[in-house]
Amino acid sequence: MTTQIILIDDHKLFREGVKRILDFEPSFSVVAEGDDGAMALTLVEEYQPDVVLMDINMPTINGVEATAELIKRFPDINVIILSIHDDENYVTHALKSGAQGYLLKEMDSNSLIEAIKVVSEGGSYLHPKVTHNLVKEYRRLTSETTTKLVDKMIDYRKPLHLLTRRECEVLQLLADGKSNRGVAETLYISEKTVKNHVSNILQKMNVNDRTQAVVTAIRNGWVEVL
Repeated sequence: MTTQIILIDDHKLFREGVKRILDFEPSFSVVAEGDDGAMALTLVEEYQPDVVLMDINMPTINGVEATAELIKRFPDINVIILSIHDDENYVTHALKSGAQGYLLKEMDSNSLIEAIKVVSEGGSYLHPKVTHNLVKEYRRLTSETTTKLVDKMIDYRKPLHLLTRRECEVLQLLADGKSNRGVAETLYISEKTVKNHVSNILQKMNVNDRTQAVVTAIRNGWVEVL
């Protein structure tokens, strides 16, 4: 089954580069392109794609505003925001608007492909660096509101009742902001093995994606956040 994609970015050169990457994936088809949020609304109505890749900073209507309007008009649409900003304020606004993913433009091609596949299947995907920043911000805010509770919560204890030792190591590295490749390089295992571990972690923790797994682990004190 082909995943139909609309690509919205006001930088033509970047857009062309992303399209080249997507054209190499047999299950992907870029059905339309645009350079602002207003065009995104028109193209989605015309093509009804599975996924919209949307730049966050654009003239006329920016990516966050366009995403909110798209979700309002087409509740089932899946939007992935593309951005140069890893600040949690940008990420929070994008997610509140209804985006299912947030990728930094420094991403590699594997991350882009993985994100589209995850989001097109109903999941969510955040760039590992963004995840790490959100976790740090979550810890800071929680620390300010209830120091005693946080001290108890971040008491590091591996969930060996739930996960294997290797899965605990993988979970910690996900919390550190590592991508699948980064985890593989750190543990000297293949990316395929990492994906299997991540899949097992999500199933055992009863969560839908790695972001939920990391946040749950933080709340339970199962990982250390520096």
